[in-house]
Amino acid sequence: MDSIINFFRDVLAMLPTIKFMDIIDILLVTFVLYTLIMMIQTTGAARIAKSIVLLLVLAVVTKLLNMYLMSFLLDRVLEIGLIALVIMFQPELRRMLEKIGSKSLRELLSTKQEQREIDRVIGETVNACEIMSRERTGVLIVFERETSLIDYQKTGTVIDARVSSELLRNLFFTKASLHDGAVIIRNERIAAAGCVLPLTQSRNISSDLGTRHRAGIGMSEVSDAVVVIVSEETGTISVAVNGMLKRHLAPQTLERLLLKELAPKREERTYNPVKRLRKRIGRTHRRKEKDDSDAEA
Repeated sequence: MDSIINFFRDVLAMLPTIKFMDIIDILLVTFVLYTLIMMIQTTGAARIAKSIVLLLVLAVVTKLLNMYLMSFLLDRVLEIGLIALVIMFQPELRRMLEKIGSKSLRELLSTKQEQREIDRVIGETVNACEIMSRERTGVLIVFERETSLIDYQKTGTVIDARVSSELLRNLFFTKASLHDGAVIIRNERIAAAGCVLPLTQSRNISSDLGTRHRAGIGMSEVSDAVVVIVSEETGTISVAVNGMLKRHLAPQTLERLLLKELAPKREERTYNPVKRLRKRIGRTHRRKEKDDSDAEA
């Protein structure tokens, strides 16, 4: 108890000596640590982080126990490990630097613009899936989260375009050259289309599920991506997350699920029954207009 009191006493004694640049220094280090923690939230990165922590603990223990040979070997491993980490996390570091370089300081400190863009992307995706579900058009949309999907993007065609309902419908149009593959959405933009995804190896899959569903489940098994699937045979909307497939989703349920997975904090704050009713009425109005135009044609 005395050591705790002495610790806080020393902290209070140091407070008058803190300068303005010290505060800036602390805030900068906090921001860097927060960014690093966000980068290692993926399953693979988390395992690497645990291994690094274990090596650091072993290094401290070997020094305390005067185990000179083991301590020397661990020091060399940690020195090489810093270079290895930069190589392993090169895609994540590049994305972070691109994000920082493409935004102003105000945008970096504020999340409102990013949240609005996520809401817009989800709305465009739901609208496109609702229409393509009625038209029995096969859909496979992958939302990249923390796990990089650059290797799967290379199997398709680079698009790098703003997400819109019309563009998604054109990409999955039956006679389009890219309709058989998957669309990958990264950082609220369509990164690529016509991508090839890994098929699930699970034997607990229903026999009525085709290649599109198996690819969606397989993608969710090897990454933390959220995969939206629309069946070409039945028009059923499904979502695959963490190897689990949720089927027979209504457009409203799809929207809530995507908000929960892609913008959980935004979804909690913006659950407004009146707003959702307006969205539902808007979708019904757009559907009626489309049906009327089809009847005239």
